[in-house]
Amino acid sequence: MTEQPSLIEYPCDFPIKIMGRAQQGFTETVLNIVKTHAPDFKETSLEVRASKNGNYLCITCTIWAVSRAQLDALYQELHDHPMIMLVF
Repeated sequence: MTEQPSLIEYPCDFPIKIMGRAQQGFTETVLNIVKTHAPDFKETSLEVRASKNGNYLCITCTIWAVSRAQLDALYQELHDHPMIMLVF
């Protein structure tokens, strides 16, 4: 199988949305994973929104993406974590 060409022109700002249950440590867990793959990520740009009833959190992290490999690895680690329900 050949790799598809990327439609994204790197480097660029790239927003990632992460959703999970509102539980202790969720935001910190997401932040640690993101900073592993994007060490220059600024915590001040982190956006956290709670669902209507407060049961879920949606976190938006806009990272400086430098390659498709970086994004693939970040998405995979986020997807594999048990606290995270959805990554888009």
